[in-house]
Formats: sequence, C-alpha cells, structure tokens
Amino acid sequence: MQPTASQLSYKDLNVWRKSIDFANNVISVIETLATQRNHYRLIQQLEAAVTSISMNIAEGKGRNSKKEFVHFSHVSRGSLYETLTLLEIFQLRGWPKSDTYQELEDQAIEIAKMLNGLINSIEKSM
Repeated sequence: MQPTASQLSYKDLNVWRKSIDFANNVISVIETLATQRNHYRLIQQLEAAVTSISMNIAEGKGRNSKKEFVHFSHVSRGSLYETLTLLEIFQLRGWPKSDTYQELEDQAIEIAKMLNGLINSIEKSM
C-alpha cells in the first residue's frame, strides 16, 4: 500500500524537490549579477523569497495539523509569486537574459500548479 501524502517526509514531496531546484537556479542567476550589487536589497529580497518557497513547504509538513500545512503551503505560494515579481522587475532592467527569465518563469508556473494541487488535496482530506 502506498503511503498517503501526510505520511511522507517533506523531502518526498515533488513540489519541495522542484522548489529546491528552482531556488538553486535563481541563486545561480543572482551570482551572475555581481555588477548589479548596488541593488543588493532587491537581490537579498529575491534570495529570501526564493528560498522561502521550499522552507515553508518543509515547515508546513512538519506541523501538527493539515490546517497548518495548508497555511504554510499558501505562504509558500506567496513567496513564489514574490519571487516571480522580483524576477519580472529584474527582467525589465535586462537581467537576467530573456531566455533565462522564461526558463525560470516556466519552472515557477509548474511549482504554482503543484502547490495548488497540494493545497486542494490537503483541503479535500480535511
């Protein structure tokens, strides 16, 4: 018998794994922005937002109730949208390149769909 979502570790959640890969990819882009360090607050905010996605999934999974897991999944989705907004601002300034931005946006859309599915699944089981 397959374990239920509530029995899995956060590391077993595909959305957590995708969000870790996404954070790694965004941080790789950030490292290329050394010439933009005069915008360090925006860069720091981007790092905080993108790492918050996976951290909130893990924190929610570690909580004692499905209601808390749903709450932290919503927070994670908010961090994802914050990350996308910052990337959009950076894109308007020409960093990162358009193709890199599109790749990151595609990853983010996939994660958003996965988070929505996770939230819906948990809510239905409550």
